[in-house]
Amino acid sequence: MPNIKSAKKRVLISEARTEANKSAKSALRTSIKKARAEGADAAAIKAASISVDKAAGKGLIHKNKAARLKSQLAKKANA
Repeated sequence: MPNIKSAKKRVLISEARTEANKSAKSALRTSIKKARAEGADAAAIKAASISVDKAAGKGLIHKNKAARLKSQLAKKANA
């Protein structure tokens, strides 16, 4: 643990953000899994697409990865 007050604060903030990011990434993976599942309806695919957009907007995933995931989901929806 650091000795300087600002460094201690940075550690606490970093831990909190790590937990939030972990949770958000897990939720994103879950929504994508539900959309890719056999017999997934259009609502699940749309929800996954929205969650991918939000994750990219927050910097959780790269914008190119978001575009790739959305393309894959759209391809599945149109098939």
